[in-house]
Amino acid sequence: MDSEQAGRGGRALTRIVRRPGAFVCGIDAAMDVIGGKWKVLILWALNEKTCRFGELRRAVPGVTEKVLSSHLKELEDDGIVHREVYAEVPPRVEYSLTPLGLSLNAALEPLGAWGRDHIYRSAEESGAEAAAESGVEAAAEPVAGPGSR
Repeated sequence: MDSEQAGRGGRALTRIVRRPGAFVCGIDAAMDVIGGKWKVLILWALNEKTCRFGELRRAVPGVTEKVLSSHLKELEDDGIVHREVYAEVPPRVEYSLTPLGLSLNAALEPLGAWGRDHIYRSAEESGAEAAAESGVEAAAEPVAGPGSR
């Protein structure tokens, strides 16, 4: 991802420049928006409810403040996330999904279903292999995880 820096009022601003026309297919264009380890988890958390920064940080364990802040800015620039700043003391900022973000989450639902099926299938296969080795018939236990919500 390219960025341009321009000085305005003594501050450096970063503008994200996308690759218009350089996408191979729709998946390529979508991955340009949601690529990375944390963005889909941020989208999932915001699909549940509007969140403040700290709530998002807790909802996406393992993400650093720097990366979360960066990803939220990129998602905002892409029109996926809305950032609402309230004129209060102390200042309050809330993040929510835009209609475009809601449509992206709807598009990701089949991928989540595939992931859940894959996790369950892997658990069943592991249980069957362990049972075959011990000579006992085993029932697969459901696997819980972030993709099971």
